[in-house]
Amino acid sequence: MAPACSALVAYVVEQTFALLHQFKRLAVRWARRTELHDAFVSLACSLICWRRLKKRRS
Repeated sequence: MAPACSALVAYVVEQTFALLHQFKRLAVRWARRTELHDAFVSLACSLICWRRLKKRRS
């Protein structure tokens, strides 16, 4: 991978973690069951995508 490409990938990963960190339920893992935590991560990712798509339409 070229250095510029790896920097872009690192940027995307850092931005994704920053967006996920806004969800307080994910900042501290309260769910004891892995399935519940995975469900909240999926929900958070869905909300992030929905907000971005909503912003683009405006």
